[in-house]
Amino acid sequence: MRIKDLPAEARPREKLLARGPQALSDVELLAILLRTGMAGKNVFQLAAELLAPNGVAGLLQASAQSLRLVKGLGPAKQAELLAVLELARRALQQQLEHREVFHSPDAIRHYLQLHLAHKSHEVFAVLFLDNQNRLLAMEELFRGTLSQTSVYPREVVMRALHHQAASVVLSHNHPSGSVQPSRADEHLTQTLKASLALVDVRVLDHIIVGQGQSFSMAEQGQL
Repeated sequence: MRIKDLPAEARPREKLLARGPQALSDVELLAILLRTGMAGKNVFQLAAELLAPNGVAGLLQASAQSLRLVKGLGPAKQAELLAVLELARRALQQQLEHREVFHSPDAIRHYLQLHLAHKSHEVFAVLFLDNQNRLLAMEELFRGTLSQTSVYPREVVMRALHHQAASVVLSHNHPSGSVQPSRADEHLTQTLKASLALVDVRVLDHIIVGQGQSFSMAEQGQL
C-alpha cells in the first residue's frame, strides 16, 4: 500500500505532525525520510528491509558501501541516510564536549559505535579528555590488526601532549562482531597505560565496539 492510499490520519507525516514523532514506529519514521518505494516494494517494505538486520542502531552504523547494495535505495536516499548518520555523530560529539563523559556512559558508547562499528577493518581510536573529563578531540590513529607492533605508544603519548589531555579513553572495533578482548588487546592496554602514566595522563577505559554491542574494560575490572 502506498502512503497516499492510507487515510489521512494514518499517513506517517500527518500522524507525526498531529501526535508527535514518539507516536510513530521506526518503520513509519524511516518511511517519512525515504518518501517513496520502488516498483514491487512500497516505502514501508523498503523501510522494514533497511531496519531488519539490527534495527535503528544498525542502520545508523551503516556505511555508504552497504547502503549501495540495497535495491531501491538510489543515490539521493543514500545521501539523506548518510546525512542523518553524520548529524547523529555530531549531536553526540557536542554532548560529550559540554558534559563530563562518564556522566553519560551510554553516550560515549553510542558515539564510538557510530564512528567505528561499521568499519570493515580494525581501527584504533583515542578520545582525548580535559581535566573535567570533557571531550577535546577524537583521533583514529592506527588501522589494521592491533598489536604492540602496529600501535605505537610514543604516537599516542605525543597526541595526548598535543591536545594537553588529562586523560584518554582508548577504543577499537572488532569487525568480526565479538567484542571480547583478546590477549593482545589486554597487553596493549597495559602498555599504553604505563606509557601515558609517564606524562601524567590517565587511561580511563578501553572500549571495544562491534555492531550493536560494546565491551568496557574498566567496567569489567580489566584496566
